[in-house]
Amino acid sequence: MATGVVVSQHHPGRTREPRRPGFPCEALPVALVWVTGNSGAGKSTLCALLKTRGELAVDADWEGCSHWADRASGQVVADPPYPVPAGWLERFAWRISRAEVGSLAARAHGKTAFLCGSAENEADVWDLFDLVVCLVVDNETLRDRLLTRTTNAFGKHPEELAAALGANDGAESAYRRLGAAIVDGRRPPAEVADAVLAAAASLPRYDAGDDQGDDQGALSPGGR
Repeated sequence: MATGVVVSQHHPGRTREPRRPGFPCEALPVALVWVTGNSGAGKSTLCALLKTRGELAVDADWEGCSHWADRASGQVVADPPYPVPAGWLERFAWRISRAEVGSLAARAHGKTAFLCGSAENEADVWDLFDLVVCLVVDNETLRDRLLTRTTNAFGKHPEELAAALGANDGAESAYRRLGAAIVDGRRPPAEVADAVLAAAASLPRYDAGDDQGDDQGALSPGGR
């Protein structure tokens, strides 16, 4: 279990296409940070705290960036039940919208933007982010949080709890291999926020006056 934050030198989107294709580099001098982790890891708490600190933070799970979709047809469920019934996870997947991520980048106006959430298809949008941060907790902490929290019903049904605990096994090592920053979600919320902000502050930032012919400036983390 991580005790702080570890930032890999490998950016998870570096082997993919350049970030936000179609937008001129100088038009979006912003950094996009994807803060993910299992249900109960502390993403929503962190998002709310970042907002109180004046940061541009969006809760992808609750602010329209993600949705339930039929696994077979891909059709979005317009009005899903809450809480979802037993057997729901077998038929439907929680997915993030690439268009919504792009929209967040467009309205960031030079600020670092933090998108907090988790989705089964998050690999489809990793190339849009300059940094991926994963909040990690142990299974005991995860179980306790899911069963006792009052802000979200997910995880209280045995099927959901089993899915969350199953996904938690090996999550930290998997995200490390992908080059994400790892933050211990068991720490006090203020310390978690400090660690996430420190990771974001370490990103190279693009200056509109820099030489745009430099490929490293265009494609490396924070490059525009």
